[in-house]
Amino acid sequence: MSRYRLLPSPAQETLLREHCAHARYVWNMVIEQHSHWHPGRKNAPGYLEQCRQLTEARAEYPWLAHGSQTVQQQALRDYDQAIAAFLDPANPAGRPSWRKAGLDEGFRIVGRNGRQWDVRRVSRHVGEVRVPKVGWVRFRWSRAIPQGVQSYRVTRDRAGRWHVAFAAIPAAIERPDTDEIVGLDRGVAVSVALSTGELLHAPGLTTAERRRMRQLERKLARARRGSNRRARVKLTIARLRARETDRRRDWVEKASTDIARRFNVIRVEDLQIKEMIRSARGTRENPGRNVRQKSGLNRSIIRSGWGLLVRRLEQKAPGRVERINPAFTSQRCSACGLVDRKSRESQAVFRCTACGYTSNADVNAAKNIAAGHAVTAREGFRDAGPVNREPQPLASLLDVSGWNPRLWAGEDVKPVVPWSRRTGRRAGPSAPRPGCRAPPPGPGWRRRAGSRRRS
Repeated sequence: MSRYRLLPSPAQETLLREHCAHARYVWNMVIEQHSHWHPGRKNAPGYLEQCRQLTEARAEYPWLAHGSQTVQQQALRDYDQAIAAFLDPANPAGRPSWRKAGLDEGFRIVGRNGRQWDVRRVSRHVGEVRVPKVGWVRFRWSRAIPQGVQSYRVTRDRAGRWHVAFAAIPAAIERPDTDEIVGLDRGVAVSVALSTGELLHAPGLTTAERRRMRQLERKLARARRGSNRRARVKLTIARLRARETDRRRDWVEKASTDIARRFNVIRVEDLQIKEMIRSARGTRENPGRNVRQKSGLNRSIIRSGWGLLVRRLEQKAPGRVERINPAFTSQRCSACGLVDRKSRESQAVFRCTACGYTSNADVNAAKNIAAGHAVTAREGFRDAGPVNREPQPLASLLDVSGWNPRLWAGEDVKPVVPWSRRTGRRAGPSAPRPGCRAPPPGPGWRRRAGSRRRS
């Protein structure tokens, strides 16, 4: 989807607003028709029957006939496609919902270029698109129009800006020659941490802009509902938020393109973002706790652009994005494999309690994601398979000479065998490893107090 900034004149903007109102009215009328249906009733009218009803309504209401029939019929066709996608079990689309004035402002034009619509270039930075019953409307020519476009959509956001988007699926980014694998760890303090050690931060509002936002929100709370002053303040707030959204989208586009061009395989955590940003308010009978803190965390997650980044990566690098189980990726040491929450000393510092490996906590988690390492509470590591035990230190299972600094220097020392937190003994050859069955008893063992000694 290639989007351009639309620059209509005041008279054209009035006509565009009417098109948006007519498309929203027709859409909501269809929603109301389908809301009366229930099992056992006759099927709701389909697209052809609704087109006949629209013709009758246009003959009865002059204000509806004043609008474009192309725009109104396309709203019916859009709803027909939306309800078909909702009823398709293989499509995760949601149920079509009501459209509200001021939030869902837009319409779509479908047809052949040159007949139902047309586009032309006026100058180096200015182009024009022909809209039914509006005429030629100028837009900012920021890049060439994609080939094979058969439809476009005109929208208006909360900040009062008009855009035209030509429907076209861009080509995927070519796979690089290298076989390098990268892991992405998404966070709040650091938006994205790469396994290569890079830390990416999503841009937002500056300090002065955040201060201005707080002042405007206080001013909005004091304004009377329905007043012109309240409308002006809401528009100013919408423009500030649109500036923040534009910066975040621009950062996501540039970061996703750079990552898709540099790395062959991209691994990310399979996070359920919708569940993570659910409100903690609770109910009246069972109210939630730390509601304001959870709300602040939800806003920070949304501002970091977690879902948008992964979605754009999957679109630009199809088949090269892998989702990894996020369990214990931030608590596992990428050097020795120990899973211990005490190793995460702070938000930014990771220091392994077994081998002493120190790194940035987000980079360490990104390395685990790149390696595909993830464990659950009752499973072993992915490489070894499940063994039905709690995660345990792997230092006793590894060659300690690989990470002991004194052995690197050539010093002849005894290998360090860590203590077991479960048995309180060393997990060496003389003691059974935690989670393993003890060796069979010898000839002179005593079962319990009062039992006989076996010879």
